[in-house]
Amino acid sequence: MRIGMCSDMYTPHVSGVTNHIRLYKKHFEDLGHEVFVFTFGDRDHVDSEPNVYRTPAVSWGDTGWNFAPYYSLESKELLRTMDVIHAHHPFQSGRLAASIATKAGIPLVFTNHTRYDLYSDAYAPLVPQGPRYGTLKLFLKKFLDDCGCVVAPSKSIEGWLRTFIGCDHVVTVPNGIDIAKFAEPATVLTREDLGLREDDFVFIYLGRVAPEKNTDYLFSEFFEMAANNDHAKMLVVGAGPELEKAKAMAARHELGNRLIFTGMQPYDLLPSYAHLADAFVTGSVSEVHPLVVLEAMAAGLPIVAVSSPGISDTVEQGRSGLLAKTPTPSLLAIEMNTLINNAGLRDRLAAGASERIKDYSFANTADVVLAYYEQLIQNK
Repeated sequence: MRIGMCSDMYTPHVSGVTNHIRLYKKHFEDLGHEVFVFTFGDRDHVDSEPNVYRTPAVSWGDTGWNFAPYYSLESKELLRTMDVIHAHHPFQSGRLAASIATKAGIPLVFTNHTRYDLYSDAYAPLVPQGPRYGTLKLFLKKFLDDCGCVVAPSKSIEGWLRTFIGCDHVVTVPNGIDIAKFAEPATVLTREDLGLREDDFVFIYLGRVAPEKNTDYLFSEFFEMAANNDHAKMLVVGAGPELEKAKAMAARHELGNRLIFTGMQPYDLLPSYAHLADAFVTGSVSEVHPLVVLEAMAAGLPIVAVSSPGISDTVEQGRSGLLAKTPTPSLLAIEMNTLINNAGLRDRLAAGASERIKDYSFANTADVVLAYYEQLIQNK
């Protein structure tokens, strides 16, 4: 089978979506299929894997996003030879992929990785919500109608696609990860490497430092908790549009030295960073089924988060983590404080996380998607 993966961004940018595509690609290639990635920009990047095709594009700063109004002729010609096309973003690569797939009679699959309504709240708050949501619904409905199969990574997101967009051909296939990679890191880092002490209690946040991840709230809650816990520290692994702002805020805060910013790190090192921590924490409410949470659980970390779609589909309250009911002041800090001061609870939640993650083996979830490919091709 010839499979085309279409994405607005790819490596060297590190994100949940790019890691997801890489895992799918390798797994399908190991099964004997040909997998091609079609993306934009970064044409000077030397790929370590075959069949990555990059259309010239204009970079949007250091966001990882690149803009081009069309695919290159080489990419277009190759896309027309695919047996199935799988889009991972709806606005640029998805729109172009839908045009090619429709004209060539190729089945089109789309995985919805993002709560686009919440992203619009974060990045376009000055635009009235009614017209903004209305435009978003119209665009997404038209795009999803062109897809033979729409994949939601969680039941909550399937419900959102059905009610917010009006999509009735959506299926739930949870995200999966390479569990062994996070359970046993290939590279060993020590706390000393990052200026941490052995008796520190280390929370870790892995991801973008950005409005949609609610990181301002996360840091505020951490400082509230840390004021009463002398050995509390937080590793912030990742970059984003608000990283410099966060560093400046930490420099002004009396507890700012409790935050350790590592910046963007290679994906292969993320398991090593996770194993330096005692727990994973996030304040985000815009997730669909976050890979970083799954990866933290695979590393044996209890989760502290806000109960929200995507998170609550994965983390079981009191079994694999602690969930604040809403992202309101003090609630996340209370859950962090509970965890840091109860060793028995931490051990139970860590064991629960290691058990729960067995449901998210990547090979199992990818094979479900492969079955949908085969069904669409047969029905074409």
